[in-house]
Amino acid sequence: MTKEQLNQLGKTLWNIADQLRGAMNADDFRDYMLSFLFLRYLSDNYELAAKKELGCDYPDIEEGDRRTPLAIWYENNSEDVADFEKQMRLKTHYVIEPQFLWSSIAEMARVQSDDLLKTLDKGFGYIEERSFGRNFQGLFSEINLYSEKLGKTQKDRNNKLCNIIKKIAEGISQFSTDTDILGDAYEYLIGQFAAGSGKKAGEFYTPQHVSTILSEIVTLDSQDPTTGKKKKIRQVLDFACGSGSLLLNVRKQLGPHGIGKIFGQEKNITTYNLARMNMLLHGVKDTEFEIHHGDTLENDWDILNEMNPAKKMEFDAIVANPPFSLRWEPKESLGDDFRFKNYGLAPKSAADFAFLLHGFHFLSEDGVMAIILPHGVLFRSGAEERIRTKLLKDGHIDTVIGLPANLFFSTGIPVCILVLKRCKKSDDVLFINASEYFEKGKNQDYLLPKHIDKIIESYQFRKEEEIFSPCINGRN
Repeated sequence: MTKEQLNQLGKTLWNIADQLRGAMNADDFRDYMLSFLFLRYLSDNYELAAKKELGCDYPDIEEGDRRTPLAIWYENNSEDVADFEKQMRLKTHYVIEPQFLWSSIAEMARVQSDDLLKTLDKGFGYIEERSFGRNFQGLFSEINLYSEKLGKTQKDRNNKLCNIIKKIAEGISQFSTDTDILGDAYEYLIGQFAAGSGKKAGEFYTPQHVSTILSEIVTLDSQDPTTGKKKKIRQVLDFACGSGSLLLNVRKQLGPHGIGKIFGQEKNITTYNLARMNMLLHGVKDTEFEIHHGDTLENDWDILNEMNPAKKMEFDAIVANPPFSLRWEPKESLGDDFRFKNYGLAPKSAADFAFLLHGFHFLSEDGVMAIILPHGVLFRSGAEERIRTKLLKDGHIDTVIGLPANLFFSTGIPVCILVLKRCKKSDDVLFINASEYFEKGKNQDYLLPKHIDKIIESYQFRKEEEIFSPCINGRN
């Protein structure tokens, strides 16, 4: 599928969303629509695997027969179903009965079946319960098909769901059924919903043009970026991963086999589910990623709470776009927390450096961390100044990139990217002033490819330009 066709698919789905959501909040409608798109992906993937597993026994459909091939096979081979599902669970790590496949649900929507809502709800539960891996558990937990947001009565809700699913099925049918395109369509819709939800968007989405800068930086060789990209990254972490787009952008830089395992953490349960769906939709196997639902500042993820230094988790690449200047209430005991004890606690008024120190603690000796923070972290006094000064004197801040204001849906303030390393060759800190590099947009401004290339080139080759990218000794 060409880029133009992909954009057209995204626009088609977005127009459907715009037409059908009515008075429903855009964020609520987003969760329904993206879940249905995800069900379509799971179904397509499952049917392809089933066809391969059954070989010549996979039924052909006669003209006019609205049943799925798997439904016919189940009817004719009831005694073999248990063994078949056992094999499918081993291969795909999940099972979908024929009645719960997207094509079956879409057919129910087409004929306005009164049982669609019940069948869909049962299907979501079935997929979660009969799955093999943790990454499928609770995936649809926040999708309330009985919500009054869909209609006052069950009949109204059923009719609304029929209409939504029918339109999505019709919209997708105009395009290639290649499962790879659904991941891109999902990303497109996430971006569109983010643009429409304003300040709330900061919770789950990093604009692609900003995401590209971070992902390109952390995939370049840490000691000598001029040599180009790393061939392999063992583990990458985003501790405030939102919908997972930033992690997927890192994966895109190195290809599907360039990262050993992807790790993410997200506090908002709805967004956490979006991130897991996003990974699977982009072909990341459930054994290749681990997304944790929890509070980063509390550090409630067991794998990151190992007290034995020999067993400490370390990451070659860390990217993050945490909530800007979040108010937090650090307990006194956090002063002795292994993440903060060498630097001190960030002030209650802004957790920016708390997020930074959390990530930095888990950075490997040869790793690179790129984090987006509000511009104020460069100048604020008090505890933040002490943390910043120690990081500079210890030689851990490698590059500071000043970005323009109004790039994010969630805020109009200027932001910066801090690049940190445990071991870096140069004593100086590279400052890249990209505050004037942007294209005006209707609501948000954005970076053009030439702006991104200029920033990456300055970082990679440490090009000194008096105004754009001076190098300053950070240890003095």
